[in-house]
Amino acid sequence: MTSPAAEPMRSDAVRTRKLLIDAAAEAFAEQGTEVPVSQIAERAGIGKGTVFRHFPTKDDVLAVIVTEKLYALAATGERLTEAEDPAHTLHEFMSAAIELQMQDRAFCEVVHGVAPDHPEVRNSQETLSAVADALTDRARRHGAVLQDTTGQDIALLMSGIYQTASPVQATQPHLWRRRLHLVFDGCGPPMRRHCRGRRRTPGARRRWAPGP
Repeated sequence: MTSPAAEPMRSDAVRTRKLLIDAAAEAFAEQGTEVPVSQIAERAGIGKGTVFRHFPTKDDVLAVIVTEKLYALAATGERLTEAEDPAHTLHEFMSAAIELQMQDRAFCEVVHGVAPDHPEVRNSQETLSAVADALTDRARRHGAVLQDTTGQDIALLMSGIYQTASPVQATQPHLWRRRLHLVFDGCGPPMRRHCRGRRRTPGARRRWAPGP
């Protein structure tokens, strides 16, 4: 015996749900996962009871928002796998991931394991991890990164960049981009790092070299 199909939501309920999710996304991004439901409801212009009619718990609201962002980031990575330059695409993926962390406090808390675990979030994280692995494997095959670099290495490096740049974000909002450049350069083959680090001997002629 099959269960009856869920009834479609009324148009006003759909609008209310969107208002709720948009308000929650803003509140979570600004204040993290500890933001109270009452504040989310106030932002959305609804009552707390309405929030719980749409979502059983605050964690369920958070899971919907973070899952959507994780899948969107994974989709960005999948599109980048079709680009020509493996080094550039991996750098772009790392940049997109770190920028999202810098902009969204709750997203950081979830992906770094601070917030409660949720099966929907876990599934989307696995999808994103697979994309990171694919981009890293492609870069490794083309000699763009060291041969023992893994997708997990890239994830940990992105986390480290965020952790070191976040405390000074208010005064140096773009510092993470410089840190990413330094870290990514360190992931490259030794020959690339050696060439960039060579000093000209006195009297040597300057040669043209393409920029980074």
